[in-house]
Amino acid sequence: MDLFGPFNVMSIGKKSYCLVVTDDYSRFTWVFFLAKKDETPEILKKFITLIENQKNLKVKVIRTDNGTEFRNQTLIDFCDEKGIARQYSAARTPQQNGVAERRNRTLIEAARKMLSESKLPIFFWAEAVNTACCVQNRSLLNKRHQKTPYEILFNQKPKVGHFKSFGCPCTLLHTEPNHKFDDKADECYFVGYSSEKAAYRVYNKKTRMIVESYYIDWEEMNSTDAGSGPNWLFEYDSTFRPFNNTSENPETSKQPSDFYKGDDVDYRVDYVPCDPNLLTVDPPGMYNRDAPAQPTPVQEVLLSEPDTSQSVQPLPETDQISSSSHQTFDNPLFSDRIPEEHCVDQGTESSENAHIDNISSSSVDQVNNLSNLLDNLAVEEVPTLSVNKNHPVENIIGPLSEGVLTRSKSITAQKLLPEETTTRSQSGPINSCLYSCFISQVEPKNVKMALKESSWVEAMQEELMQFQKLKVWNLVPLPKGKLPIGTRWVFRNKRDDSGVIIRNKARLVVQGFYQQEGIDYEEVFALVARLEAIRIFLAYASYMNFTVYQMDVKTAFLYRKVKEEIYVCQPPGFEDSQYPEHVYKLDKALYGLHQAPRAWYATLTDHLLANGYTRRAIDQTLFVRKDKDDLILVQIYVEDIIFGSTSSALCKEFEGVMKKKFEMSAMGEMTFFLGLQVKQDSKGVLIHQGKYVTHILTKFKMMESKPASTPMVARPVLTSDIDGEDANPKASHLIAVKRIFRYLVGKPRLGLWYPKNSEFHLFAYSDSDFGGCNLDRKSTTGGCQYLGDRLVSWQCKKQTTVSTSTAEAEYVAASSCCSQVIWMQQQLLDYGLNFLDSPIYCDNEAALQIVKNPVQHSKTKHIDIRIHFIRDCFERKLIHLEKVHTDDNLADLFTKPFDTARFHHLLASLKLISFN
Repeated sequence: MDLFGPFNVMSIGKKSYCLVVTDDYSRFTWVFFLAKKDETPEILKKFITLIENQKNLKVKVIRTDNGTEFRNQTLIDFCDEKGIARQYSAARTPQQNGVAERRNRTLIEAARKMLSESKLPIFFWAEAVNTACCVQNRSLLNKRHQKTPYEILFNQKPKVGHFKSFGCPCTLLHTEPNHKFDDKADECYFVGYSSEKAAYRVYNKKTRMIVESYYIDWEEMNSTDAGSGPNWLFEYDSTFRPFNNTSENPETSKQPSDFYKGDDVDYRVDYVPCDPNLLTVDPPGMYNRDAPAQPTPVQEVLLSEPDTSQSVQPLPETDQISSSSHQTFDNPLFSDRIPEEHCVDQGTESSENAHIDNISSSSVDQVNNLSNLLDNLAVEEVPTLSVNKNHPVENIIGPLSEGVLTRSKSITAQKLLPEETTTRSQSGPINSCLYSCFISQVEPKNVKMALKESSWVEAMQEELMQFQKLKVWNLVPLPKGKLPIGTRWVFRNKRDDSGVIIRNKARLVVQGFYQQEGIDYEEVFALVARLEAIRIFLAYASYMNFTVYQMDVKTAFLYRKVKEEIYVCQPPGFEDSQYPEHVYKLDKALYGLHQAPRAWYATLTDHLLANGYTRRAIDQTLFVRKDKDDLILVQIYVEDIIFGSTSSALCKEFEGVMKKKFEMSAMGEMTFFLGLQVKQDSKGVLIHQGKYVTHILTKFKMMESKPASTPMVARPVLTSDIDGEDANPKASHLIAVKRIFRYLVGKPRLGLWYPKNSEFHLFAYSDSDFGGCNLDRKSTTGGCQYLGDRLVSWQCKKQTTVSTSTAEAEYVAASSCCSQVIWMQQQLLDYGLNFLDSPIYCDNEAALQIVKNPVQHSKTKHIDIRIHFIRDCFERKLIHLEKVHTDDNLADLFTKPFDTARFHHLLASLKLISFN
């Protein structure tokens, strides 16, 4: 058995891996599709149990490679229990597992050809592999037995009369009762055979789902010509060049035998023609029988085979490109499903001629293949500087005969596409589908995977060019007695506030855990803003009626010189071929160094202080500058900066001050910061985490769960966890967490509302239950703090000691709330606001009297001295306590679960609102 993957394009069922299991005697093969590699042990356990039960045969030996998906404790224990011997191939010796490796290639080549002939999108790869496995089990001949694997295993000849051409058009007949004017059938495409019943698997174009049915009308097709596939985003053969070596130019096309010579063919595709999710929007009139659907024109970019013997020539202008090689598609797959707003803008051309002329072969010589084309279609101009042209052979992308293409040799996007399609700001929804195809949708696990995709190579080159621009390091021999620190690449997909991937970001980081304290670093502490401070900033902005803006510093840690002498290894995949043993000596800080955040904070602070900004005494991440009656506030969180002012001129001046020294990304109005989504309008400020809620519900597959009215049941029962192991939860904990998720399903869009017409004064609520925890009988502290009608801070924490009375529990809770109020008073001093004698509302009369009258009696004499901190604040008139009825105590929500009516009443009183 063997596992291949991950595919850069997930299957239509969201799978990325394929597990292939082959019987050594009969050569019968089973395939399983996995989302993650760690699903392998459970699948194999179920499979072996099924085989032993159905065929009354025992599995004797399992032969695999040394992958952790096979060599793990779960599978070892299972094999020991079953008495199954395990055989592992030696490292880097795939021929020892030759049966599985050969079966992998046979399946992959068959699936590649099936996709090529059918012209189906690449996310049908799992269906193609599954169908190929089914057909080969019933058609390939085992030479030793002169029988098919199916006949050897089941002792009967297979029936193949029901076999159909993969991807052929068909019609799904509706067998369920329907109305008189409903459709009787849907157009589909055949994608395989059912493994559980006598039925076919077909892809329904109308519902965009794979269904299994026996009632199918067939329209089997002959082999189609290259380029006559569906109206996809660009020409099929260019997209699937790793799968299909068909060339648009017959004179330069390679013979099929040449394509399969040498090493194994790479079966992976790095680029998806289009995100399948974009195909869920139907154009107007889609189901109007009186208005037949017409294919939506798409822009085509056709490439010739590369000719490395010719020199690079300038690309001719659009009007000089030959129009004799136009090529259109007429296969109806998805052609009536792609809305016009997802297609490339056609300018003033008519729909009959809406396509770009084919690029002449002399011009396309500059563009070696589709991967290089994606580099050329960059959104913005980048310096044409090659970081390292001498890559090691194992890191070169593409065939060695085609050479290594660096960005200095590539052409610009403006010469390939119309001017309006070359900038992100102008693309909008019209070109969003086209733009999304030029960035990778999958984050690579390591640099070897990243080097196979041009979008990630470009991201790594941008990072290294930034190092060269800022003079971060120098390549030197390693001094004797010095140890270099390792480096590694971190890859992340950057998303906008709606969750769409807009950028591939590669960051080179230092493995700081190798640093030694006192040698490689000394002081490491760096200030960051608290989340409560961010909410206070937004609350003040809503009160003062000014807009908050956001900026980001690119490669912030590279601006500060380091005092220590630090050497780091060369970046993986970009080693200097002339000096492979050299190391880089750091002149400036890098991400991953212990002292890097502190160095950046010092650099930014020095720059702001030098330009007239004042660092506040309490919150030293807040900087203020006054200009007569106007004020500008700047809050920093490492390299992320938010700022706002009563004067727009001060905001523009601040942008200029920052861009004068740092390379900045001005993001406009604050919309997404530290996981908080912010919406500002004329009425107030809305803060929510709708994107995060959607992400976690999707991740754990609970979007379709039944909603719950409250996040906790009124009487929760959680079993004891004596050892305090959060990694070993009990079933009761899982049920409790699932209920929280089910509550979020019903309330995915709930946020804090900061109105602009509300007053600005500080007050708080304090409450506690009594012995609410059934396990240790400790009480729970609850509290919330407001600025007018704006909820900016809240607490919910189990008390550290057992309270002997409700008065003690409420007194401890009031003391905790008081400490938060004092912190907020000091924080607001930085804004020029002095709040004294702030009210704290409590519903326990005994706790109020203990604060006001320091009596000593049996119920209070044992209270820890630190709890009496609230008495001192009361005597200094920093706070005062007021009695409030239990029904009106908003902190009650943070102490215990409630029924639906009480819960939603408190939720509305807290100023939490639902939004669209």
